[in-house]
Amino acid sequence: MAETHEGPFKKPLYVFDLPKDLLSTLHLKSIALPQSSEPGGSLRGAEADTQYEGNLEAADRTKPPASCQLCGVAFQNVSEQRHHIRSDWHGYNLKQKLKGLRGVDEAQFDKLVEDLDESISGSEESESETDEEKKETTLSAVLKRQAKLHHDGPDLNLDALKKSKRSSGKPPLLWFTTPLLPQNTSLGVYRVLFTEEEQNEESCLIEGIRQKQISPTVPNSAQAGVYGISSAASTADPHIFMCMIGGGHFAAMIVSLAPIINKKHKGLEERQARVIAHKTFHRYTTRRKQGGSQSANDSAKGAAKSAGASIRRHNEMALESEIRALLTDWKELIDKAQLIFTRATGSSNRKIIFGPYDGQVLKNSDSRNRTFPFSTRRATQAELMRAFVELTRVKVSEVDEEALAAAAAEKEQEASGSKAESKPLLPKVPKATKEDEAALLHTSQLQALIRRTKAPAILAYLTTNNISADFEFQPSDTQANHHAPTPLHLASSINSPVTVYSLLTKAAASPLKVNGEGKVAFDLAGDRATRDAFRVARSELGEGRWDWNAAHCPPALSKAIADKREKQAKAENEKGEAERRRIEIEHLKQGAASDTEKGPLKKASGKALGTIEKTGAEKREEEARGMTPEMRMRLERERRARAAEERVRRMANGTNSAGAGR
Repeated sequence: MAETHEGPFKKPLYVFDLPKDLLSTLHLKSIALPQSSEPGGSLRGAEADTQYEGNLEAADRTKPPASCQLCGVAFQNVSEQRHHIRSDWHGYNLKQKLKGLRGVDEAQFDKLVEDLDESISGSEESESETDEEKKETTLSAVLKRQAKLHHDGPDLNLDALKKSKRSSGKPPLLWFTTPLLPQNTSLGVYRVLFTEEEQNEESCLIEGIRQKQISPTVPNSAQAGVYGISSAASTADPHIFMCMIGGGHFAAMIVSLAPIINKKHKGLEERQARVIAHKTFHRYTTRRKQGGSQSANDSAKGAAKSAGASIRRHNEMALESEIRALLTDWKELIDKAQLIFTRATGSSNRKIIFGPYDGQVLKNSDSRNRTFPFSTRRATQAELMRAFVELTRVKVSEVDEEALAAAAAEKEQEASGSKAESKPLLPKVPKATKEDEAALLHTSQLQALIRRTKAPAILAYLTTNNISADFEFQPSDTQANHHAPTPLHLASSINSPVTVYSLLTKAAASPLKVNGEGKVAFDLAGDRATRDAFRVARSELGEGRWDWNAAHCPPALSKAIADKREKQAKAENEKGEAERRRIEIEHLKQGAASDTEKGPLKKASGKALGTIEKTGAEKREEEARGMTPEMRMRLERERRARAAEERVRRMANGTNSAGAGR
């Protein structure tokens, strides 16, 4: 690595006040560097600092750059990498990977968050909500919306992602270099600080940076006036306007581009941001941990009639009037602002800012409009100041471009060479032919009809589809089809004599077919009626039709004898059932007569031998057995209340008795 030049980096570089020697030799870098996933590439910290002074740590610049393989980004130091891992973007990509889906880049994730109807975040000062709960809330809102889009139409979400990918072709940072710096060191400036004309030509970019240079100013002791506007602030100073709105939070700030020079107690000079005006509002407009404005919920589900809904509707209107009144009061400063940065999540929030309404201050068609090219948090004054510092501070990147290019080429070569090898070698499943599909269909239909004992429907299905009565069910390797592979086997195994008789006599099913266990259909019959169906079929078909002995079928039986035997069996069953009922009724009558003679049962006096009387605590425990903790607490409160009422009643009776004695 080349030797680090500490000269230009003794203090953080400010875009609008660069050193003259650095500014004169600055030129655009042709190779794009990896973009940082989080703001603060040169801040060396997560919190926004209103001061521009501070030495950069040389150790951070000498460390190799960290990276995130999941999101495909590189970082200046480990601190930025840790901050990225705690971000919602990284968490979303992690969940996508667990689902087997592709991740998204930062621009795509920001688009997903911006598409939410309202911000789901609460107050930054809230102590009742942990960072993990806030992160899960944001991720849950994004994933729920993505799941809804996939349910409504899977192609809709994919089209949105493709569109955002096409629209995010330009990186947010423009990288510059100078001979004063080592070859592997680059300076990054956000693209949004330049106009479209300046971005088209390299000479216009350099000239634009030079024209943006502003000399620092001397601080004054002016007091703040209405809405935080400094009474002594000159509206002619170059300044920018920034505002954020979401989740009932609104913050706005007008910051001068000319920093203030202050002197420390040791005589050292430091630069500070000069805030011309600032104001924040907060109203309760969203339900906790659920997100979405009340107006959006009313539009989707109808107007709710709860007290909380009424309060949220009133607060939405109050917040809208306060914001528009503030913009009207700041109209002179906003009209003279060089750039306008806004973050308004959801259509309702954008409508509050950009209208249309009478006396509108901000307009969508204004060429000064910009969005923050990095992730932002809740709308607070501290967050606006952090965003201002991030926008105006020059990013310093020390990356070995040749090593990166070589690594990228090697990675691409390995990916193309091992593309075929990286795919897991799964066993190829043979594609089902039309005959196999037809066999599966016939199997399901016939098995359903046989189990429902629909003999006429079975015969009609076999005739219509030209299927043999000895059709073998598919697939043959299942346990059910191994035990009962043909319609006759299945009808015999479920004891369906009507189906067995119809298949043998009308469909000409063969009783000699064996299943996987070597058994014929007769061996699977479980009752006498099913076995008689085989014997009746033998009688009607004749001895020469099949080898009935090989089919294990007993001697032939005429249909008349079989019907007679069935009627006799049915009569015997009915007679036995009637006798059982008679005996049961007589037993009940005898029991009732004996109870009448003995008379009512008397409670035995005294205690039974061997019994132990339960204590009060045991009785209470037995009563509370099976109850939830809430039910036990309620029961205990009721018991104590009854005891207190009893004590009061006894005290009242004792007082009355004493008064009567006197």
